[in-house]
Amino acid sequence: MRKRVFFALVFLMILQPAAWPQQTGETGFEDNPAMPGGVKGERIRSLIDTVNSGDAGRIRRFLSEECTEEFRTMAPMETHINVFLGLLRETGGIEFHGIRTYIPGRKGETVVIVKDKNLGNWLGLTLRFAGGAGFLVSGAAFGDARTPTDVVEPSLSADEIVGQTKAVVRRLIEKDSFSGALLIARGDDILLTMAGGKASRAFHVLNNVDTKFNLGSMNKMFTSTAVMRLVEKGKLSLDDPIGKYIDESWLPGSVTEKIIIRHLLTHTSGLGSYFNETFVKSSRDLFRKLDDYKPLIKDDKPAFEPGSRYRYSNTGMFLLGVIIEKTTGEDYFEHIRKAIYAPAGMTDTDCYEMDHPVENLAIGYSPDPQSPSGWRNNLYTHVIKGGPAGGGFSTVRDLHKFALALLGGKCVAPGTLKIMWTDYMGAGYGYGFYVDRGSAGTAVGHSGGFDGINSTLNIYVDSGYIVAVMSNVDRGAVPLARKIGSLLGRLKK
Repeated sequence: MRKRVFFALVFLMILQPAAWPQQTGETGFEDNPAMPGGVKGERIRSLIDTVNSGDAGRIRRFLSEECTEEFRTMAPMETHINVFLGLLRETGGIEFHGIRTYIPGRKGETVVIVKDKNLGNWLGLTLRFAGGAGFLVSGAAFGDARTPTDVVEPSLSADEIVGQTKAVVRRLIEKDSFSGALLIARGDDILLTMAGGKASRAFHVLNNVDTKFNLGSMNKMFTSTAVMRLVEKGKLSLDDPIGKYIDESWLPGSVTEKIIIRHLLTHTSGLGSYFNETFVKSSRDLFRKLDDYKPLIKDDKPAFEPGSRYRYSNTGMFLLGVIIEKTTGEDYFEHIRKAIYAPAGMTDTDCYEMDHPVENLAIGYSPDPQSPSGWRNNLYTHVIKGGPAGGGFSTVRDLHKFALALLGGKCVAPGTLKIMWTDYMGAGYGYGFYVDRGSAGTAVGHSGGFDGINSTLNIYVDSGYIVAVMSNVDRGAVPLARKIGSLLGRLKK
């Protein structure tokens, strides 16, 4: 399963891939020895039934009666309820399959394997229980899971994979469970494009395959690739202390002298995120140019010795944009247009200013049970203009072009690309790209998410397949991309 964080039933926060422990099998409720007296089994049944109910009252009762107080109070009750409802919307409901066991064992954790009804994806529900006879839930998280050992799935031809994807997406669109666009290609041969849902719910404007969707954190790929181009040209060194380029108006010298460029690229600097309390309380209109972000970054400090650990950092990736400006003497945005978008032929990608009209651009939406429409847009929560760490816009066609440019050596040399696409610290991340090894082989790329935003690009380096899925709804892209990846894992050899 992917890495998980135990907090407040926020199931949807799925992080980057982790190493898979050895899996030994699944057992049903009745014959699972990890359930003394069947109490844990009843608790698991109750949780699954609560997720599938879509009933706010039932969710409230489950949290009040079957979870510990500490767990329940880690977030407001309405937040818990919205997470349950969001999980039901994303999955269409979940079905119990079994309890997974591991070698070495997971002390204090019970891993329940379930299948989502919308996509047929396998998910792992990892639970912690409090001591005592009641086995109240004290921790929970969802993540994607390997296909169970007792399930045999037939091989598929390329045409069958495309056909099954079409059927799944059509079903999701009919249920209003997908709002976005997708593309599947093998090299430069586009096999499938589809779109559904609404770019504007206020004006009932439909999405199409050329709609521009928010990238979220996917801008990190562009920033990192631009930095590695500068390294190739000898204008930067991966081992340069960032204090060589970043002055004390950004961070103290005592911080920048310990961090090197490689740390920023690999998320090992220890720095955090500029989406902090200051950002939340500030007008979005204040943040357009890179220098505008200084008040959000100036107090950041490494949480550990730089280079010793992996910790995803928006601040670290943003500072790479500052280094690009210092090194080239160019505006960051203009440099990315010339160094990345132009060579790749990406004509519909940029960091647009959201108070300016942009043709065929999707507004992001999050489910909101309190809203008369059931939705709220993200215009007042997201940045007004994206930057080095995320927030730009693109299309599935442009993401395909970017993947081809990388594979074709138009952005960086093959040797550099190999470095970027190698897992740096075993955390499933290289240099600005995640590195995921699954049933379909090695996939590299990036995903992005925020309120009303979810997009991902997967480049399957072994088979040559490229999958881009973009959505203007929370968690609207990654689960579908994962489904397509599982189908590719069944490709006939």
